Amino acid sequence: MSAEVEELLKRFQSFKNVIGIIVVDNDGIPIKTTLEYNLTLHYAAVMQSVREKARQVVLDLDATNEFTFLRLRTLQHEVMLCPQEDYFIVVLQSPCD
Repeated sequence: MSAEVEELLKRFQSFKNVIGIIVVDNDGIPIKTTLEYNLTLHYAAVMQSVREKARQVVLDLDATNEFTFLRLRTLQHEVMLCPQEDYFIVVLQSPCD
């Protein structure tokens, strides 16, 4: 994994509301995580599906545009999804009020 990704992980972990970070390859396999194993597998699988659907929605709306970031907020968590060329990053945090 590149030094750039390691630096991003350190920066994300320094934020006070961050619960966990997962780096997932394009096949949906977690490469690096700060969460426990079962939770990591669950988020990796679900966010792989969300990533593909979000990418397709963006392309359907405007074929010249590209999916670059997604933020979902629920009552319990915020989930941020950042797709890259060879992997995607999922950041899970508690919502700020």
